[in-house]
Amino acid sequence: MTTRQKSHDSSTSAASNLRLYDTASHKVEPFAPLKPGEVGIYVCGATVQSSPHVGHIRAAVAFDVVRRWLMRLGYKVTFIRNVTDVDDKIIAKAEAAGQQWWERAYIYEREFTHAYDALGVLPPTYEPRATGHILDMVDLIQRIIDNGHAYVLKDADGKPSGDVYFDVASWPEYGALTHQESGTLAADDNAAVADRMGPSIDAEGEDKYNPGDAADSSEQKHDPRDFALWKSPKASDPQTARWLTPFGTGRPGWHIECSAMSHRYLGDSFDIHGGGLDLRFPHHENEMAQSHAAGWGFAKHWMHSAWVTEKGEKMSKSLGNGLAVTTVLDAYPAWVVRYALASVQYRSMLEWSDQTLNEAASAFDRIANFVERAGAALGSQPGRDEVRDVDADALPHDFVAAMNEDINVAGAMACVFAAIRSGNTLLSQLDDRLRDESQLDALRELLLQLRAMLDVFGLDPLDAQWASGASSEAEDAQETVLDTLIREQLDARAQARADRDFTRADAIRDALNNAGVLIEDTPGGSSWSLKH
Repeated sequence: MTTRQKSHDSSTSAASNLRLYDTASHKVEPFAPLKPGEVGIYVCGATVQSSPHVGHIRAAVAFDVVRRWLMRLGYKVTFIRNVTDVDDKIIAKAEAAGQQWWERAYIYEREFTHAYDALGVLPPTYEPRATGHILDMVDLIQRIIDNGHAYVLKDADGKPSGDVYFDVASWPEYGALTHQESGTLAADDNAAVADRMGPSIDAEGEDKYNPGDAADSSEQKHDPRDFALWKSPKASDPQTARWLTPFGTGRPGWHIECSAMSHRYLGDSFDIHGGGLDLRFPHHENEMAQSHAAGWGFAKHWMHSAWVTEKGEKMSKSLGNGLAVTTVLDAYPAWVVRYALASVQYRSMLEWSDQTLNEAASAFDRIANFVERAGAALGSQPGRDEVRDVDADALPHDFVAAMNEDINVAGAMACVFAAIRSGNTLLSQLDDRLRDESQLDALRELLLQLRAMLDVFGLDPLDAQWASGASSEAEDAQETVLDTLIREQLDARAQARADRDFTRADAIRDALNNAGVLIEDTPGGSSWSLKH
């Protein structure tokens, strides 16, 4: 799977109408990149302590759809997604399992990568690890100290202890991302839900969904709001998880990592910072404060994907309702799981259930059936390169308008199924009377647009991704669907031969052959196999 950018840096005319919700402003606003034709995105990735569940992958799929739409609009997208490969939980779980902390981190980093790949998430432009950027973090911390916005705690001998804290009182803008002013109206229902359920500087009590860094609870801090930039090691921390710095020996606080890594790859200022809603506070709030205090413009635009819920509760290991990606993929084809995750707007809570997946499976049947029948009627399918090269200006107006309005997936999906209904009407007309080239041209253009629209969501059913990435049970399910569709064509061919309509019979045979299906006629009927 590769990330295929446009061959040029200029955006389409549709790009000028893109509007995105900004978490900081609480408004859906026009989007204009800092550099014409290019977009830089940083998305907080996984803390690789254990296996990924569906809640983790929802954010990855949500921002994959955002990225794909930006690419379809003609932008060159630099997409950075980090890996947090050292933290308290990784160290503790590794010790309990008799592992090295770095060993455990790498095992689960590979599991996350496999899950991303299985669900068609494009690989990032780069995926930095926290441990690979210690020097960047040290330089950033020193910059914040020099600017008067952080302090180093001293030990009993007056030497640097390894603990460095951001001085919130020195930064009046603290809270700019999540502070909700009394009486402020949410932009829409999704924003209202996010404000109510998502962590914020205004929330009282412990956040059961997103526990903070233990170092942030130190009684030695100058202010309860201060947060750790660097932290001295615990007695139980292995020597390999300690780094010597001018502030003393220790390891990075949680929040400093992403500020340092985003700056390394995207510069002082970049277009979009994304992540799951659970990261809104304290992680992103603290990132914003420390990066601005360092003198950087940092993220121009903040985007947060909502949670996957089960019975209204966020899917979370800490609450015991996590559903492993491997478990889901053992039961459903990867395309179906991707559809369930991608077919809901990124700011909408996604309730996860068997019904959600069954509805996705029904959608696959409708889509795959039409795509196969249309290809058979035309005698061939548009190639993948042709599908990818359809830019936003060539897509249906209603689809573009929906996607440009804060990635309105529901509206865009309505256009997908409207196209299928129109396509079925065209197919019925082809069956009812002699074909003419104008009808075939119309059908081909509709099929090309349909697959291009689906590709925006990573759901083109003829993408090789879905032929190669399924589990064994998913492969069995796909084989059943494929056999049903091909049998329908073989039955139609048999009827055409019985009616002595050999032209139609040959056309069906040729269409199947062009699609890679070999037909063998025997006295007992026709059988099929795929070309190798």
